Amino acid sequence: MAKARSVFFCSQCGHESTRWLGRCPACEAWNSFAEAPAPAKASRPGNGARSTRGLGPAEPVRLGDVETTHAARTSTGMSEFDALLGGGVVPGSLVLVGGPPGAGKSTLMLQIAAALSERGGPTVYVCGEESAAQAKLRAERLGVGADLLLFAETDLRAILDALEKIKPRILVIDSIQTMALPEVESAAGSVAQVRESATELMSFSKRSECATFIVGHVTKEGTIAGPRLLEHLVDTVLYFEGDNGADYRILRAHKNRFGSVDEICVFAMDERGLHEVRNPSQLFLGRASAGSRPSGSCVVASIVGSRPVLVEIQALVGETSYGTPQRLAANVDRARLAMILAVLERRAGMHLGTHDVYASVAGGLRISEPAADLGIALAIASAFRGAALPAATVAFGELGLSGEVRAVSQRARRIAEARKLGFKTIVAPPGSAAERGETGIIAVKDIASAISETLG
Repeated sequence: MAKARSVFFCSQCGHESTRWLGRCPACEAWNSFAEAPAPAKASRPGNGARSTRGLGPAEPVRLGDVETTHAARTSTGMSEFDALLGGGVVPGSLVLVGGPPGAGKSTLMLQIAAALSERGGPTVYVCGEESAAQAKLRAERLGVGADLLLFAETDLRAILDALEKIKPRILVIDSIQTMALPEVESAAGSVAQVRESATELMSFSKRSECATFIVGHVTKEGTIAGPRLLEHLVDTVLYFEGDNGADYRILRAHKNRFGSVDEICVFAMDERGLHEVRNPSQLFLGRASAGSRPSGSCVVASIVGSRPVLVEIQALVGETSYGTPQRLAANVDRARLAMILAVLERRAGMHLGTHDVYASVAGGLRISEPAADLGIALAIASAFRGAALPAATVAFGELGLSGEVRAVSQRARRIAEARKLGFKTIVAPPGSAAERGETGIIAVKDIASAISETLG
């Protein structure tokens, strides 16, 4: 009997090799190769040919001669989720929804599928992790409609054959790690199965103009399980962020071919499912919008995706009990925190070398834009001095290594959002000449002047 041939796949990028490699030559990831049986090409007559059929012309053509169709997007009934996708569900799109266990992936997809079954035509929900009876119990708890088509199956070839007859407009796969192709000689959830299953789903989605949502699990490191090729194949990647123990969930777009990236959609979780939060700023501020705050707290006017959002930066500074001071950051880039601490010590005369510093964004939203630098620095300075910032104060601006406060984009939108929520004082880099006479705006050129203007 001939020995079964094995190949090795990189779990990060999907690169294939005939032997195990310590470092992937494609993405340079270490210890990322996993062994899988080599697919028998003779037993897969339809996989190669059908994967590319219908995706485009058989030979090169002029770009101007390509016929385009302007299909209308389908609304899900959730305006915030539609904005996250770029204006609604695009026919033929492939959307990957990932997140940790308990984040609400299946709940959200069941709600979206039920809503689209009433708006976008036949909708099939493939539940590979539970039976149809279990899915119905969850649907009854959520109060969704009964027109949704349930399919409790994990054989992807049988699923695709059935879908060719049903011709759905919307398809939900929950989850991709439970799907398996019989011609791929490996277990469900393996690198080979996830890669081939995603390729087949992409082919079906583009060929039939069926919008497909794929639910994906995450690894211990917080990345979506399976090869990184999965994220490259899909059109949109949505990921749940934040604390799963809280009553709300944050869904962020990390990739979107039909809209902007880094958009967020905030949901409140209860026994009836997920409900959209129209004003995320009210949620992330925690206390009364423009009320007084304790020392170590500063409100920052940030831009998340395409919308202005006000968040609260919290800092705690105390003398270290060990030889090396602690530098911990939650939902804040640790490298930027280290840079801000160096600027405060060198340019503002704050001796933080013997102090532990903790910085966090309240509410679980991760902030990575440089416009939050000034707010983080003011929160640390406030905690270090034990003095609170004036009430109804908001700040934004980028810090340079020389201590200067640099201008940031979308200044007017940040100020308008702060004014709408009742903030009277805005600490920001210098703006236009028309803005200089406006009351309530404190223009600061460097971090030293920003601290003296706010903390004295």
